[in-house]
Amino acid sequence: MSSDSIDFDAVLFDFSGTLFRLEEDASWMADFINHKGEPIDVHHQAELMRRMTAPVGQPVEMDAAEHYAWTHRDLDPRLHRKAFLTVLRKSGVAREDQAVGLYERSINPRSWRAYPDTAEVLVSLKNRGIKIGVLSNIAFDIRPTFADIGVKHLVDEFVLSFEVGVVKPDPKIFEYALDALDADPSRTLMIGDSEEADGAARKVGCTFALVEPLPLAERTSGLRDAIERNKIRENTIPRGDS
Repeated sequence: MSSDSIDFDAVLFDFSGTLFRLEEDASWMADFINHKGEPIDVHHQAELMRRMTAPVGQPVEMDAAEHYAWTHRDLDPRLHRKAFLTVLRKSGVAREDQAVGLYERSINPRSWRAYPDTAEVLVSLKNRGIKIGVLSNIAFDIRPTFADIGVKHLVDEFVLSFEVGVVKPDPKIFEYALDALDADPSRTLMIGDSEEADGAARKVGCTFALVEPLPLAERTSGLRDAIERNKIRENTIPRGDS
């Protein structure tokens, strides 16, 4: 290992856009109409999904009550529902039943799909004795998503904002995760898709690696690359058939 490398003992992962991605089925918005009674085209559909998954920012204009729900959405499932239904309505989804249906799909753990290298990276880290945490701003339980691909047992700690009462980029949520893992921040790597939210791990002494929240087919080795760039225990993760 080179002199400037860190011998990491723990890796923290963001969830959305990092380990898993919400990619809609073509049927989800097939019959959606806008406020003019016109079908919502594919570009509009893509923008709706971006607004449903963007880690930071406020996607639409909001009044005070709506803004409160938005800024607290990842702490309370009720506010999460209110906030995203507001976003969908103000983003051109005319019918309430369609907005509710899309929202409910978005919070269904089984609507989320793993990036191609998610499972192998988690297995490789676990085989090397690295502690693994999942640290997410979210208002629903994502553990079934991991269970569905057979990797839930590889995660030592799930630190979910609605369960612990704090959201990224507040340093307290990183401190909570580090305490739960009994991990030294100077020997912990945080991997996520947001410089603002996930990159705040640097404030508590962690190293940060950015991955792009690209569509699944366009990012086949982002996690492997992040691990290899940081030279965790010198071993490279097997490339497999990517």
